[in-house]
Amino acid sequence: MLSYIPGYKNNAVLQVIIFSAVGYTMLALCWAIIKLVYDGDSSNYDIHFIPNLALPALAFYKAHWWTLLTYGWFQNIGFMELISNMLWLYCFGSVVQSLVGPRQIIALYTYSLLTGGIFYLLAQLLPGSLGVCPPFILGPRAGLMGMAAAAVTLTPRYRFYLTETFSIPILVVAGIFTFLMLLSSGYYLSVVLMLAGGALTGLAYIKLLKAGYRPGAWMYSFADKMESLVTPNERNIRNKQGRGNIFHNPYRSQKEALQDRVDDILDKINQKGYNSLTTEERDILSRAGKE
Repeated sequence: MLSYIPGYKNNAVLQVIIFSAVGYTMLALCWAIIKLVYDGDSSNYDIHFIPNLALPALAFYKAHWWTLLTYGWFQNIGFMELISNMLWLYCFGSVVQSLVGPRQIIALYTYSLLTGGIFYLLAQLLPGSLGVCPPFILGPRAGLMGMAAAAVTLTPRYRFYLTETFSIPILVVAGIFTFLMLLSSGYYLSVVLMLAGGALTGLAYIKLLKAGYRPGAWMYSFADKMESLVTPNERNIRNKQGRGNIFHNPYRSQKEALQDRVDDILDKINQKGYNSLTTEERDILSRAGKE
């Protein structure tokens, strides 16, 4: 098992888990409040909340088009199933994050959810009973499949060490996980294809990374720009405070961020050796050594 666990800032897997837990808690509170207000009747919850978050049947999708973006981030399930999903996410996500960095996790997870949702909708166009689907789909199963496929594609020989002498190959863990996901599909072809769409996305994402592409770079570029718009300019603040004579280095935050990344890479070397570094991480070390 992985022994190096980065902090929240550099741990996108933990960020996804926390976001999912918050979404689950919000839905649970809404359900409890509605049931309390309406004397034990929770039908209003099913009428007003679920249809606006869950991915519906294709016939109703046009009126709820945004659900393709929300269905995978909220879970209307039992607490133990939420824990199970998050453990699977951490199991595979931590492997991916340790090898390609945290900036690929949210993009990979989001793309897997989107592709899985599209496959689910398109599957309903199949004739007869093949196109039958559940009333709605809510939960991260496509994203979990994408993360599992990405981990296996990155390092098919990886092993989870439960003790110093006992380990389980990642292929065995992924096989058990896939089997459980298929069992929970209700044997709907639309749900099976949704899982397949998530897995294919994970595979394709890693192939693109290995080919030198960065499919998720635009997300962080956009987030960085938004952050720069709302972050106060340090020089202007100092001028307003009458401290214009103090030397200000505009690259200080960038250097601090680079140093944090270097520290993480050095910790990784201590844990797994230099050969475990990706090309990007080796470039970062090389650039840091020249500055």
